[in-house]
Amino acid sequence: MNKKIVLRDDEMPRQWYNIAPDIPNGLKPPLDPETNEPMGPEKLSAVFPMGLLEQEMSGERFIDIPEEVQEIYKIWRPSPMVRATALEKALGTKAKIFFKNEGVSPVGSHKPNSAVPQAYYNMKEGVKRLSTETGAGQWGSALAFATSKFGIECKVYMVRVSFDQKPYRKSMMQMYGASIVASPSEETNTGRKILAEHPDTPGSLGIAISEALEDAATRDDTKYALGSVLNHVCMHQSIIGLEAKKQMEIAGEYPDVIIGCCGGGSNFAGIAAAFVPDYLEGKKINFVGVEPASCPSLTMGKLAYDFGDVAQMTPLLYMYTLGHDFIPPGIHAGGLRYHGMSPMLSALVRENIVHPM
Repeated sequence: MNKKIVLRDDEMPRQWYNIAPDIPNGLKPPLDPETNEPMGPEKLSAVFPMGLLEQEMSGERFIDIPEEVQEIYKIWRPSPMVRATALEKALGTKAKIFFKNEGVSPVGSHKPNSAVPQAYYNMKEGVKRLSTETGAGQWGSALAFATSKFGIECKVYMVRVSFDQKPYRKSMMQMYGASIVASPSEETNTGRKILAEHPDTPGSLGIAISEALEDAATRDDTKYALGSVLNHVCMHQSIIGLEAKKQMEIAGEYPDVIIGCCGGGSNFAGIAAAFVPDYLEGKKINFVGVEPASCPSLTMGKLAYDFGDVAQMTPLLYMYTLGHDFIPPGIHAGGLRYHGMSPMLSALVRENIVHPM
C-alpha cells in the first residue's frame, strides 16, 4: 500500500472549478449598503482588480489558471494525498482516513493557492502595493510570498492576539518583504477609534479587514486582498479538491465523508467543492464543516445580509453571521476567529449539503 499518492506536474489541474452555477437555488448577490441594490464590479474596482472581480461574479464553471500562476504552483503542487495509517491505528478504526497535505507549500498552508493568483491579477493591472488582514498569520505569510514573486509591496494588518502569540509568523512575512502591524493599529481611523474605546481589545479579523480596506481606499497605488470568504478565493482553493479527486481514483477509493475546518470557508470549500456535483447526481457523501465553539457562525449564527468587517466598509454579504461587531475570544487558532462565513459555503449549508458542527 502506498502511504502517499503524488500526482505528476502534468496532472495538476489547469482550471479552477467555480461551484457557484451548480449551487441549488443559487447565490444571493452582494448588496450596496447605500442602496440595498445588487453591487456591480465597478463600485468595487477601487479596492479589487477587475480580473478578480470578473471571477467573483462569474457564472462559468471552469476558469483557466494563467501559465504564470501554474509555474509558481508547481513549486509545491500537486500536493500529496496521505493515508493516515497511524491515526487509524490509534483510533482502532476500520475506516480509511486520507488527508490532503497542503502544508508542503512554501509557507505551510493552503493559502498560497489564492495568494498567488491574487498577486498575479493585481500585477497585471499595474498595482504596486497590496494591503490585507491576517489572523494566525497564514494568509499574511502567503500574500507576502506571492507579492515577492511579482514585485509588489505588501502591508499586513495582523490581529493583535496572534501578533503577540506568533512572533515567527511575523518573521516569515518580513523575510518575504512585507510590512506588518498589529490590529487594531494607530495607522488607520478605524484602528484609532477602536483603541480609544477598547484599549485592551485582542482584535479580530473583522477589525483587521476594516483597517486593510481603509488603507487600500485611501491610497492610489494600493488594492486590497482577502484571504477567504469571497467567491474567487474559494474558487482558487478548488484546486485542492480537484487534485484530491484524481488521487482518490488512483487509490481506488471514493470518500464517504469529507471533513475540514471552517473559519471564513475557503479551506473547506477547497476540498469539498469538486465533489459536490457528484453528490448532486446521487453519490452519498457526508460533507462536515467543523468550526470553533468560540466563533460558531454556522451553528449559532443567522443566515442574513451582513457586513464582512467591523467598520461596515464591505458590501453586504448573504452569509451565516454572528454579527459584524462580534469579537471572539483570543483562541490560538486565530484564522478561525471570523464572525461570518463564505456565501458559497453558507449556501451549501442552507441547502443541507454541508453539515456544520
